[in-house]
Formats: sequence, structure tokens, C-alpha cells
Amino acid sequence: MNVLWSRPRATAGDVVDGLEGPRKPAYNSVLTILRILERKGYVTHEKEGRAFSWLPAIGRADARRGALSHLLSRFFDGSAELLVLNLLGGDEPAPEDVQRVRELIGRNRAEGR
Repeated sequence: MNVLWSRPRATAGDVVDGLEGPRKPAYNSVLTILRILERKGYVTHEKEGRAFSWLPAIGRADARRGALSHLLSRFFDGSAELLVLNLLGGDEPAPEDVQRVRELIGRNRAEGR
């Protein structure tokens, strides 16, 4: 999805080329994933000659909200508090991380959320 969000449209080959790392997935694997993402409503395609161009159907922010909502409901009983406690728990959280969370909470309160 990051490759699709970084450009207006991309073929499966463009997606393979846009992926970073020492080992790139096979073209057919990327095409299969794009088809699955399309069935789930995350991408769409347009036919251009013999090739398909793939386009994101949802924005990055909407995808993040959906994924976080799924994570909260599946693993944390819908509790943002449990999520934050697990993120900060275990190892001693860095003071700057704690301060950043406090600032975000303060900003959300000020905005009425």
C-alpha cells in the first residue's frame, strides 16, 4: 500500500520495483496480494492496454484508523487504555515517550475528543 500511496497509479511491476529491501517478492505474489486487497476494498484497478494500473481506494489515514480499530477490538477489548499500557509497559518507557503521550492526551482534551 505504501507504494500505491506514493504515486497516483502503479502496475504490479511498479509495485515490485517500488518495494525496498534485499529480496523483492515475485511479480505473481504481488499481483495476488493486489487482487486480495481489491476484494477487501483497499485498492481498485483500471485496464490500460494489456496491463492493469492499481490505485488505492482508501487513504493512508483511513487505513490506519481501520487497522487500529481492528487491533483494539481483537486484542484489547476495545480499550485504548490497555493498548497504551501495553505499549509503555514491559520495559521502562523513555521519559520523552511519556511526555509525548501526555501532550497528545492534552491536545485531544482541548479539541473535545
